[in-house]
Amino acid sequence: MALTAILEIVDLKGVLLFVIAFLLVADFLKNRNPSNYPPSPFSLPLVGNIFHMHSKEPHIYLTKLGHAYNNIFSLRLGSDKMVIITGYKMVKETLVTQAENFVDRPYSSLKERAYSGNAGLFFSNGQMWKKQRRFALSTLRNFGLGKKTMEQAICEESRFLLDEIGIQKGAAFDPTILFNNAVSNIICQMVFGQRFDYTDHRFKLMLKYISKCFQLEGSIWGQLYEAFPAIMNHLPGRHNDIFNAYKLLCAFMKEAVDKHKAELDPSEPRDYIDSFLIEMMEKPHAPTDGFDEQNLVACALDLFLAGTETTSTSLSWSLIYLITNPEVQEKVQEEIDRVIGQLREPSIADRANMPYTDAVIHEILRLGDIVPLNGLRVAEKDTTLGECFIPKGTAVLPILHSVLFDENEWETPNKFNPEHFLDKEGKFVRREAFMPFSAGKRVCLGEQLARMEFFLFFVSLFRKFRFSAGDGEKLKLDGVIGVTRTPHPFKIHATVR
Repeated sequence: MALTAILEIVDLKGVLLFVIAFLLVADFLKNRNPSNYPPSPFSLPLVGNIFHMHSKEPHIYLTKLGHAYNNIFSLRLGSDKMVIITGYKMVKETLVTQAENFVDRPYSSLKERAYSGNAGLFFSNGQMWKKQRRFALSTLRNFGLGKKTMEQAICEESRFLLDEIGIQKGAAFDPTILFNNAVSNIICQMVFGQRFDYTDHRFKLMLKYISKCFQLEGSIWGQLYEAFPAIMNHLPGRHNDIFNAYKLLCAFMKEAVDKHKAELDPSEPRDYIDSFLIEMMEKPHAPTDGFDEQNLVACALDLFLAGTETTSTSLSWSLIYLITNPEVQEKVQEEIDRVIGQLREPSIADRANMPYTDAVIHEILRLGDIVPLNGLRVAEKDTTLGECFIPKGTAVLPILHSVLFDENEWETPNKFNPEHFLDKEGKFVRREAFMPFSAGKRVCLGEQLARMEFFLFFVSLFRKFRFSAGDGEKLKLDGVIGVTRTPHPFKIHATVR
């Protein structure tokens, strides 16, 4: 009996060793790379480089790896592989020179669960993406994008924002929620045809869910879900908060769409949702064009998300950098007083006469590093980047942080320095390596709106108030990384000038 038991144990160990060996060999064969594929740091079988990822500062870690691998290398997260692109020249080669080949997004398990299928403006591909991006741009232009009416709407919202800050009467407060409300109200007027009061509880809740989505999607929870979706679907964890937030945000959008349907007057469209519904009703479209209610919810949500988070975060960083650099705040205010004064509101036309303020705004967007990683792209066909072979279907991630902090492009990349955007005569200078909105075919759809908003809100704020930290308080310059890089929670004082 004892001998039989021993033989059974030996057989069991043999079976286990065989299974392990089989899995390792199968994993190697499945994931071996073609010749001249971008090099990679050592990866573990089955899980790949998942333990190499820096959960707090992935953008900095990946940029440093780029230095070691001549700005192009590969990583494997679970069964998914991607090529990482760093540095201005290599990122430009990918996004601009080979724009047509890297226009589509790869499959995302996270987005598939959030909104299934080829949907929305950010993650859709092919005919649907082209049609919906073109429709969104033309419709937003119809409702003020780039026009005087939009400028007036931003100035009006600035007055609401300044009043809310004035209510604080110089006491310490967190401006983040106010910025979220103000900035979001601009895109809401274009998408929903209305603004929301700063005391609207449900709207504030939606803004909270937006921030949660952006933070968690770019965190280790989002990375783990993308790498191991089949496992993570059955596990507890903060990744589930992403889907709960999306569910509530989609319900908010669906309610807005239903209300628009009930009140629709095809002869007088009020906003993006009305225009989309009219397009569905009056024009023939193929199913691949995406003109259906499910995709309307996804597209409206994408506009709501993108039109809120990035610009409001930029405004938060503007306070931090100008409080930390009080001499810069003083020079900005001197230029505002000289060009605009206190008798009229700022205009976008003033920007041409305010080179120092314009340089400061650009430096905030550069050093603020609002979207440090960028969105994934996928190669439509076999190509080469640098000296490396990129097979068709390869996911590629260009790191925007590596461009905005490229030591070959910026004189003092890690220092807040508005001189980056000024010549010797003090005139504003454009820099090719300034890519906070990405570049190429997928450049941020709302870049023009974001630039207008940021300039007008920024000038309005510093025209009326002087901002400072509390006595002995030092604001943190490192950020919290998600899809966006946001400041740590902070409070400031606003004193009427």
